[in-house]
Amino acid sequence: MTNYPDKILTNPTNLQVIYEDNHLIIVNKRPGDIVQGDKTGDTPLSEIVKSYLKDKYNKPGNVYLGVVHRLDRPTSGIVVFAKTSKSLPRLNKMFAEKSAKKIYWAVVQNTPPKQNDTLINWLQKNEKNNKSYVFNEEIADGKRAVLHYKVLKQLDNYFLVEVILETGRHHQIRAQLSHINCIIKGDLKYGFKRSNPDGSIHLHAAKLSFTHPVTKELLEITAKPPQTDAIWQSIQN
Repeated sequence: MTNYPDKILTNPTNLQVIYEDNHLIIVNKRPGDIVQGDKTGDTPLSEIVKSYLKDKYNKPGNVYLGVVHRLDRPTSGIVVFAKTSKSLPRLNKMFAEKSAKKIYWAVVQNTPPKQNDTLINWLQKNEKNNKSYVFNEEIADGKRAVLHYKVLKQLDNYFLVEVILETGRHHQIRAQLSHINCIIKGDLKYGFKRSNPDGSIHLHAAKLSFTHPVTKELLEITAKPPQTDAIWQSIQN
């Protein structure tokens, strides 16, 4: 087992590389970065990583990079990319089957109903406003959503909650926490009263453990929350 808690390399593009080998590269995404290109036309994280690899290894041609999974644009944290066509399908299968274990941190307003609990709901996605709606009972076009949470720390005005997903639905953490009146700080879409100055929300993909797709070694990755935010900084102290 290899542990990579704080092995972050910062380069001129502000890309934070947590881990890299011949088959994959793992970065700590900043809030505001999009993982893959969309209709905004903004440069996606995948292209930034490609440029980083091209410069680092002085590659003359195109750089291969496979997108394994995504994070919502306003969130931060661990994102895995495949550097080879051999590793990509194996990683995709691992994430699809939920054998890669992800842990998120969320800063929420209001006291969670319990110190730890399992939330089971049905989510319905509205394509027009890009939002998921939560139902307590099964509905025809809804998808079952399961997460586990526990309160890690009480802050001055907020609570730090750890979340482990059993399912990976659209905006699942944001929607389900909002449903129990634990709205993530800065998340206007799900009911927080004001946005964060940088447009982020206080949701961070903090830890990831999975079996390396080629070497079969167990990797345990940890990513620090954004350093520029006073609340995230207080959590790390």
